[in-house]
Amino acid sequence: MGKLLRLLFWTALLLGVVVGVARLFAIRWWQVPDDDPRLAASITPTLRGGDWVLLWRATPPRYGGLVVCTDPEDDSGVVIGRIVGEGGDLLAIDGARVRVNGREAETETVCSPPTFRVANPSTGGEVEQHCSQEAMGGVLHRRGELDGLRQPLQTVRSVGDGRVFLLSDNRAYSYDSRNYGSVERSTCQESVFFRLVGKEGFMDSEGRLEYVP
Repeated sequence: MGKLLRLLFWTALLLGVVVGVARLFAIRWWQVPDDDPRLAASITPTLRGGDWVLLWRATPPRYGGLVVCTDPEDDSGVVIGRIVGEGGDLLAIDGARVRVNGREAETETVCSPPTFRVANPSTGGEVEQHCSQEAMGGVLHRRGELDGLRQPLQTVRSVGDGRVFLLSDNRAYSYDSRNYGSVERSTCQESVFFRLVGKEGFMDSEGRLEYVP
């Protein structure tokens, strides 16, 4: 019995050290803000406001990754978007379609389920949207779109050196670099890679223990 207790003690201690080191240098858990309707709508269908997620910070965020950056208009806040453009890139965005240096991002099959519901950030009313999958830089992720709604209007932007262009996964209700401009890459130190639980806790089966590309 004594040997078993000692084994359990040292195992727990080792796990604690590993988690502590990882927490210090590589990962941290964080709750997505749910007090901003624009932000909450823009990150669907990949995330939802109030989700608890794991952020990776051991290596710089890569092209196509979903990142958390300092809000360029408010140092105390954050913005969340997918890196679709880096220094020297030319982007053309029209509705859900994205072209980077003349090449359009590939659209794959529809999601499962093929639709989802989101709160309109202007009215608060629920809207049903379509979900498709898009590939960028080898990253296959979900994308939200809405028939008959093409906003904002077509955008053509070039990205300056040392900066990145962020794009919302929700193309109908977006809040991204078309609103606040490209951001300094140095302010984007963390990538979302795993959702632990949704806002409603572990009993929310649709939002727990899910890899986030």
